[in-house]
Amino acid sequence: MKQIQAYIKKHKLNDVVRALKRVPSITGMSVIDREGYGLGWAQENIESEQEMLTGIKLELFCRDDVVEDAVTAIELAARTGLKGDGKIYINSIEQAVRISSGERGEGAV
Repeated sequence: MKQIQAYIKKHKLNDVVRALKRVPSITGMSVIDREGYGLGWAQENIESEQEMLTGIKLELFCRDDVVEDAVTAIELAARTGLKGDGKIYINSIEQAVRISSGERGEGAV
């Protein structure tokens, strides 16, 4: 199992959600408003007191065989071609547990 974390621009959220809904076996995701900055932005604004940039963090969990399709869907739907389009991170997940049934493993995702 894998965890996918994607940091994207707010205005691309609907495009990304639509793209992920077309990926078989994606059963859900969390959408989190976030603030932050990347290394390039921080270095360019080192002397200023500007506010952090806003965006969206998507978090989803999926089977290993679905990861590439999910990442590609996010990448293509979130891309504007401009600096600051975002990042995608993929982590291995050791175990998942469905609280309501006690089901464990990939079936719990």
